[in-house]
Amino acid sequence: MNLSEQFAQAQLDSKNLPERPDNMTLLKIYALFKQASSGDASGERPGMMDMIGRAKWDAWHALAGTSQESAQQQYVDLINDLK
Repeated sequence: MNLSEQFAQAQLDSKNLPERPDNMTLLKIYALFKQASSGDASGERPGMMDMIGRAKWDAWHALAGTSQESAQQQYVDLINDLK
């Protein structure tokens, strides 16, 4: 399988993990997915009252400059580790 196929399979696998990952791992999964599918974070950082949105945006923004291919590979590796 090529990387795009592995990434698509990892997306499916992420919905069927044996146990729910901790919040920090969930943020990493989210950030890697967004970086792999959309590139660098865009838009404004959510305000202080949107703590969840702000944490997600911050995690995604921390990956700025990471190539989409690299983010896909890291996502695949992380999901495989969690299986």
